Amino acid sequence: MLLAELHDQAWFPAAFRDGLTDALQSVLNLGAVYAPIAPRLGRAIAACGAQRVVDLCSGGGGPWVWLRRSVELQRGASVDVWLTDKYPNLGALERARELTGGEIHSWAESVDAARVPEELTGFRTMFTSIHHFAPAEVEAFLQDAVNRRQGIGIFDAATRHPLTILITCVVPVAAFFTTPFLRPFRWSRIFWTYLIPVIPFSLWFDGVVSCLRSYSPGEVRDIVERISAPGYTWEIGEESRIRGVLPVTYVVGYPTVA
Repeated sequence: MLLAELHDQAWFPAAFRDGLTDALQSVLNLGAVYAPIAPRLGRAIAACGAQRVVDLCSGGGGPWVWLRRSVELQRGASVDVWLTDKYPNLGALERARELTGGEIHSWAESVDAARVPEELTGFRTMFTSIHHFAPAEVEAFLQDAVNRRQGIGIFDAATRHPLTILITCVVPVAAFFTTPFLRPFRWSRIFWTYLIPVIPFSLWFDGVVSCLRSYSPGEVRDIVERISAPGYTWEIGEESRIRGVLPVTYVVGYPTVA
């Protein structure tokens, strides 16, 4: 793909990347964008008997701070959540741990979604990230989960729907209002948001690129059909609070428990 998000680049400064992921996470959480998928995710985790969730590409912490309780209600038991990322935003991940009284954990080392460390077993999740990967890479991390007999749930609010792209353009404006309340407080975040608005620009640019690079359910289904996954159940589609409005694309796969 010719288009690429700025914060995916190794040269992109950590202060900009962390500021972007913090701001994006605050907006996504404020809107509870992933609330519609909680029942499906909880059922999948219960179906494969997973005791732990390994969240990949966690960015600014993902939705797990508030989503965990909803999933536990669906599962009927507590769930141990570990947050990971290729470029860990350690401040945000530590904040997630503090907000949950230590019930959410973070992995400080870099984690590649296609090569998850052997000791990180559990149901894998990924939010707002699949569009960062080319089809061959998506195939690779789905196959890795299958090879390790781990469940996996991928959810993305970025779509090519015109309304989604329009709302994405509003996200930088929302970030102007939420930035002063983000914790841990950082002067660098204030500087690069208000004095020199690198973070808002990056939010807008990366948001539009994310939508343009997003996968439709049909495109995800084509990828799943190329992997070898005997004994796996797959669920692929879109979920939204109001039918057809701001849909979340999902692909959920889990091994059948004998």
